[in-house]
Amino acid sequence: MNKLQSKLLLLFLTIFCFYTSEASKVNTGIVKVDYNKLSEEFLNCVKEKGNTEEIRKELAELSLDDLEKGLLTDEQKLAFWLNIYNGYIQVILSEKPDLYKDRSAFFKKEQIPIAGSILSFEKIEHGIIRKSQWPLGLGYVRKWFPDKLERKLRVKKRDFRIHFALNCGAKDCPPVTIYTTERINEQLNTGTKHFLKSMSSYNEELNTVTVTSLFSWFRGDFGGKSGAKKILKENNIIPTTKGVEIIYKNYDWTLYLNNFIAL
Repeated sequence: MNKLQSKLLLLFLTIFCFYTSEASKVNTGIVKVDYNKLSEEFLNCVKEKGNTEEIRKELAELSLDDLEKGLLTDEQKLAFWLNIYNGYIQVILSEKPDLYKDRSAFFKKEQIPIAGSILSFEKIEHGIIRKSQWPLGLGYVRKWFPDKLERKLRVKKRDFRIHFALNCGAKDCPPVTIYTTERINEQLNTGTKHFLKSMSSYNEELNTVTVTSLFSWFRGDFGGKSGAKKILKENNIIPTTKGVEIIYKNYDWTLYLNNFIAL
């Protein structure tokens, strides 16, 4: 076989494999979707004030089983759900800001269509991202009987940094960024440092540190007060953990949308 014949054979095999693959997708109905890219496109469209209707429709029509298989690692799950949560906060409250007057009802309301189900913000945050935590358990009490969706989609391990990434629409919430699977650990570290620096103040004379109320509401996620002090020291908010008294700031719940940042 000469060189020309070899090249023609290689070209034929390439074309044959391509069309066989495409035919297989059609016949089996299997089309691989990059769910993380889809969530990034959704949040970017929100940021640019584009029309998100088609992306939201695609998210709603996803298969639960396919979504489970497409989000295998905690990095994939966190990036996807942080983008979805933050994006829908912007979308829903931009359209209906009056819903924020009753925040308890707003976060509990099932209003986010994903993978054949209608989810609440509470479900995404406490059920999926925080691994089936009871919302009022301060990070110390897990749900006894989480449902099938939570068991399929939740993270394997809780990560305290998500509290400095979830934006609930209030002025004292962390800013919104578009999370990617490849960079999420770097982004979460940078976001944590940025948020703590902007929301904390240390009084050297009194040896007190004033911090966000998030440290109180989810104290179990942070490892209690000792864990919180360690986090604050690691992020150069306090010089030492010894004898430092933590003071929690009142949370400013003023509605504050479109607070985006690049990390």
